[in-house]
Amino acid sequence: MAVYDAAMRIGVDLGGSKVEAIALSDTGGEIARIRRATPLGDYGATVDLIASMVHEIEAELGAADSVGVGTPGALDPISGLMKNANAVVLNGMPLDVDIAAGLGRDITMANDADCFAVSEARDGAGAGADPVFGVILGTGVGGGVVANDRLVAGPNRIAGEWGHNPLPWMGPGEAPGPDCYCGRQGCVETFLAGPGLAADHAARSGGSMTAAQIATAAAGGDQIAAVTMDVYHDRLARSLAAVINILDPEVIVLGGGLSNIGSIYDAVPERWGRYVFGGTVLTRLAKAVHGDSSGVRGAAWLWQA
Repeated sequence: MAVYDAAMRIGVDLGGSKVEAIALSDTGGEIARIRRATPLGDYGATVDLIASMVHEIEAELGAADSVGVGTPGALDPISGLMKNANAVVLNGMPLDVDIAAGLGRDITMANDADCFAVSEARDGAGAGADPVFGVILGTGVGGGVVANDRLVAGPNRIAGEWGHNPLPWMGPGEAPGPDCYCGRQGCVETFLAGPGLAADHAARSGGSMTAAQIATAAAGGDQIAAVTMDVYHDRLARSLAAVINILDPEVIVLGGGLSNIGSIYDAVPERWGRYVFGGTVLTRLAKAVHGDSSGVRGAAWLWQA
């Protein structure tokens, strides 16, 4: 066993298709990383896998100082059971208690968007800024808040869930908006997540394209795709302006698949001043430094967040 002598923290990112574990040094350097397929639909096997991955890293490097876990849902503050997880087998389960029992030690847990925000605030695109709003734009829309170097969870454990507010300042043809899985209509997520962008373009063009294909087509001169992206930029600008009006973050960091659309970083700041109260916007919009690794890195930093 090649024991690592300095302080070491382990983070685990529990996703719908994979579980990833990482070991970080006290300065944020990556010491080890392993990845396994998620046991789909099997809660007990999922808990056992997380414990075995932590033990696998520790068998190589020695005992970790802390273990943090990022999940696709949140712990209900009253029942202590998982809620809002798209991996539905987790909902209604005491995930933190069961993982801690499997490891024989305390852990800390947060949802994946919170872990993303912690990672980027700690040593990513939001390092040194305060507050930081971390945004995930992917198959869903999530967010997390870090202020005064601390993760803001809130009493209801939903701080940063901007995706389940209504799209602000709806225009003609937008209201009441698409149905959302949360039971309401017109949520930001239904417009700004990848499936929402694809559906909007399909309604406009009659064709089927992914969000990435739409952005590429727009950049290549496709006029219909350009209109779709123009509408998307404006919707994203409106939605982030509402966040700025409430939180006034120094930086907003974007992650998830749609964060790779380069036009966002010029078009959205050019527009959001139309919607921010007072018109002056010093908030910076930035792409995540750690990319897909932000979730698992943030989980590792949770004990210090």
